[in-house]
Amino acid sequence: MSRIETLAARAGSRPDPASGALSPPLQLATTFEHTPDGQLPQGFLYQRYDNPTQQETEQVLAALDRAARALLFPTGMAAGATALQALPPGSHVLLCDDSYFTFRVLAAQQFPRWGLECTIVDFTDLDAVRAALRPDTALLWAETPSNPLLKVSDIAALADIAHGAGARLLVDSTFAPAVIQQPLALGADIVLHSATKYLGGHGDVMGGVLAFADDDEHAAACHQLRLMAGATASPFAAWLILRGVRSLPARMDWHCRNARRVAEFLAGHAKVSAVHYPGLASHPQHAVAAAQMRDFGGMLSFEVAGGREAALAVASRMQLFTNATSLGSTESLVEHRASIEGPASTTPGGLLRLSVGLEHADDLVADLEQALAGG
Repeated sequence: MSRIETLAARAGSRPDPASGALSPPLQLATTFEHTPDGQLPQGFLYQRYDNPTQQETEQVLAALDRAARALLFPTGMAAGATALQALPPGSHVLLCDDSYFTFRVLAAQQFPRWGLECTIVDFTDLDAVRAALRPDTALLWAETPSNPLLKVSDIAALADIAHGAGARLLVDSTFAPAVIQQPLALGADIVLHSATKYLGGHGDVMGGVLAFADDDEHAAACHQLRLMAGATASPFAAWLILRGVRSLPARMDWHCRNARRVAEFLAGHAKVSAVHYPGLASHPQHAVAAAQMRDFGGMLSFEVAGGREAALAVASRMQLFTNATSLGSTESLVEHRASIEGPASTTPGGLLRLSVGLEHADDLVADLEQALAGG
């Protein structure tokens, strides 16, 4: 079996039979020829059902995560919402406490409509996870590393807990794509990615992925729900994600190297009260991260001494880090998450989240140094 770097670099690169092109063709058709009695000679009927570019991208994404099946969606939220809506009514979900803020809002606002119940738990505390299980628990929703506190959950241990209770484990691995973390190989049942981030990698496409360890009834339910609800990614988005995957291993190596350098600088700065990065030996779950991750990712957050106003002042002085939402692109970004999340946010007021890009590490450190020194 090809190593993951080879799989990524050759994604969709078999020669096109019509032209010999090595770059995969983009098929924009919304409808496809069928026979009068409805037979599908080429296997395609209508773009919302399936299309050649989406199918090619899903095959590549499944191979990267060592999955039996992958489904592509227009956004990461659409992918996650589908995984939840496909659960049987009356299901109970355990949701990790530092999961992406919008998923926690979704649970609070929409679970009653969908007939689901939710308990929020610190997934780094395995005893707390076990204590929160109920007979109707159907899904454990982990996010590791988490957003924005970079908490790391033990995927293998959570898989054992879930399976012992007759439940599935979903891991949101957006911060750690397949080249640095393989949740399915550690026992997870489903891995979620926001393809908008590292998979696309250039800040110009949105998408979401569900990759399944088994092509089982839940995977089939997610596929059927996507089809009926119209939550299909556009062919152009699929094509851009496929293009992004080709450089993913090289980009992640650089993201990780830069992030480690930035984290080490911040950890030694007098005006920084905490750095959240699993690659630091001081991180509470560093040993777990080292055991289940190939590298520690390009995301980190830090807390500015002095709290909210001090953090906002530092963010305002940054020149190379751009104040913007999202992550995983070539440029470095900073965000004051508590401001973006709003009044219900549980994120510390002094916390700034960094998406460390592909610039030279010395330039990134210099920008942080001047921003922290000002005022």
